[in-house]
Amino acid sequence: MGNATKMPLSMRALMIDRPGAPDEFHLAEAPVPLVVLDELLVRVVAAGVNPIDAKTRAGKGVSAAISAYPAVLGNDFSGVVVSSPYDAFPLRPGDEVYGMARVPRTSGSYAEYVAVSSMSVTHKPKRLSHIEAAAVPLAALTAWGMVVDLAEAAPGQRMLIHGGSGGVGHFAVQFAKAFGAHVIATGSTRNQEFLRRLGADEVIDYTVTRFDEVLTGLDSVIDLIGNVHDNTGTRSLRVLREGGILVNAPTGSWPTMAADAAAAGVDATGFKVAADARTLDWISELIDDGTVRVHVDRVFELAEGAAAHREIEQGHTRGKIVLRISDVPLTDGHSHGSVAGDPGAAGPGAESRA
Repeated sequence: MGNATKMPLSMRALMIDRPGAPDEFHLAEAPVPLVVLDELLVRVVAAGVNPIDAKTRAGKGVSAAISAYPAVLGNDFSGVVVSSPYDAFPLRPGDEVYGMARVPRTSGSYAEYVAVSSMSVTHKPKRLSHIEAAAVPLAALTAWGMVVDLAEAAPGQRMLIHGGSGGVGHFAVQFAKAFGAHVIATGSTRNQEFLRRLGADEVIDYTVTRFDEVLTGLDSVIDLIGNVHDNTGTRSLRVLREGGILVNAPTGSWPTMAADAAAAGVDATGFKVAADARTLDWISELIDDGTVRVHVDRVFELAEGAAAHREIEQGHTRGKIVLRISDVPLTDGHSHGSVAGDPGAAGPGAESRA
């Protein structure tokens, strides 16, 4: 293993003893995870909160794969390398990094330390604080896979993005715009101006306008809603041109998607995110050159994990919710309390100026 600071044997972690409501969360001492093979050990400064975390905690999501309790959830993290696999490894102790854990195959990021594959972690964008960086990996990688890899955003393409103000959505709008697509986004009344600031060319207030009555002939739809509300997915098939594509993230909401799309003469596919550091490097470049911004809606302390989950389950988060886990460690093994650029310092709803 690469050079490392002196390691503690235990850490603070937010745990659940069984699936259930947000109040199942409790703070406890847990062993610091062991690293094997190519894994790095990272001291977590901040962790993103995602809908999949809440679904898993409630007994859905990926909860069936949790092999033992108590369990630590959380995929996104930003922090500092404590140990690397070998001395010449590119990521060194003291480096600021961000990435994704593979919960529940590994223990999650709602803890002071996380063990993570070297394929799933990379240098943190220089323009972002740890709070902001923790909001990026899962949501941005999902958006990239849907918008860039599958829908192939490009100049001349007309793309509709449902839920454009949310965690995945606010990245999807910006990626589509960065790759030259004409972006149409749906959102609530309060998010209309926010979507325009993200770069949407057209914004539809779904509370007053039915998108399928005003749109037609689109090349692609990024469906972050599915059929859980007002048959959004099924109605989306009507606005695609023949041969257009719908990319759906909440696939469990729409079991007949493939058959419905085939009947409509369009393509449709689900999507599952990969914790890919190579793609994160591309995303980091867009963040550091100012093309893509990160919006952090609320920052909660680790002990407030239950409140963070109640908030995300409301379904009205603009951008991302983040947990502040620990102080930023220094390379001498000590730590300090500053989380540079923390948007929470300006109060809930503060936005990155990157």
